Amino acid sequence: MSSDQVVTKIDLESHGFKKVASGKVREIYELDNDTLLFVATDRISAYDVILDNGIPTKGALLTQLSAHWFSLIASELPHLKTHLLTTSLPPSIPASLRPALENRTMQVRKHPILPLESIVRGYITGSAWAEYQRSGTVHGIPMPAGLKESQKLERPIWTPSTKAEQGAHDENISPAKAREIVGEEVARKVEEVSLRVYGMV
Repeated sequence: MSSDQVVTKIDLESHGFKKVASGKVREIYELDNDTLLFVATDRISAYDVILDNGIPTKGALLTQLSAHWFSLIASELPHLKTHLLTTSLPPSIPASLRPALENRTMQVRKHPILPLESIVRGYITGSAWAEYQRSGTVHGIPMPAGLKESQKLERPIWTPSTKAEQGAHDENISPAKAREIVGEEVARKVEEVSLRVYGMV
């Protein structure tokens, strides 16, 4: 496959693979009872909308970035077990599809989905700035008066959102709301790990 070819659609179903989900950028297939295959396409998503065009090799780049971060997390937080098994293509992928899928797949452990997007903010910008201008809060968290747009915060804060289905919009929520959704203990662990990962950069 040439480097300028854009991969926006993946068809493994016609080769006997069961599709589990289709996201804004990734397709998810079942390999066996314990393992999923994530395939990152070159699709573009903006404001929760999938655009018609794509960016060549975007999916491969996203996969390699993810692999780098999972490797870094494993070295810094060795007690944390992630879902990543390998970025190698499974042997069951037909030879005719391997060039298009090379460098854009991850084999992962099946695990229940956490219905949150875990976001850590070190600066006040984007939707956080818009909320602050309206109410003086960020994800419902009271903030000091007089902050400027894109100003560095005194300390990073955990600002989760919902993880919407395709076609719907993620919604910013407060940490308290996140605790209602996933429970106190899970939310506490997610916040703790997220802040530690943010502190690694």
